[in-house]
Amino acid sequence: MSSFQLYLTLGFHHIINIQGYDHIVFVLTLCAAYPFSEIKKVLILITAFTIGHSVTLALSTLNYVLIPAPLIEFLIPVTILITAISNVFPAKKGRQKLIYTIALFFGLVHGLGFSNYLKELLGAETSIVQPLLAFNVGLEIGQIVILAVYFTILGLSLKLLHLKHSVWRIFISGAAAGIALTLIIQNKIW
Repeated sequence: MSSFQLYLTLGFHHIINIQGYDHIVFVLTLCAAYPFSEIKKVLILITAFTIGHSVTLALSTLNYVLIPAPLIEFLIPVTILITAISNVFPAKKGRQKLIYTIALFFGLVHGLGFSNYLKELLGAETSIVQPLLAFNVGLEIGQIVILAVYFTILGLSLKLLHLKHSVWRIFISGAAAGIALTLIIQNKIW
């Protein structure tokens, strides 16, 4: 297995690992606001998130940005909570660019959460460019798998249970908000 394949696989497994469920919850919360017909917007959102994620992952791995882990562990569920709350209020036309920017910004926060893990993985690597690229491509592929599973379940739920998307959106957002609040309360930063 090449170095690229190794880091690609590590990135993929890191995102779909249930122990890192906060990232999965965030991705699902991002998705909840959009019906299947707007999957293109969701893919752009996820890519904006990954870009932000990649930037801080690189900066932190290179020790240009050093933020205490407890603060990041606090901010990650805050991003989930903000996203869940915003899902309750449907986006108005013309606000999609703002939503993409927020996803990019939240990606910056989440990238810092992965940085210590990646620093350990990189160890004695002479160049981090290829491993970092491969890791982030693996993360993006993992997020797309999460999206595929999510939209399959959404489609089946809407068709078989005759749910409206608005009910689904509120249910997923409420569950995400509950998980985020639990993580915030468990965090010892404050």
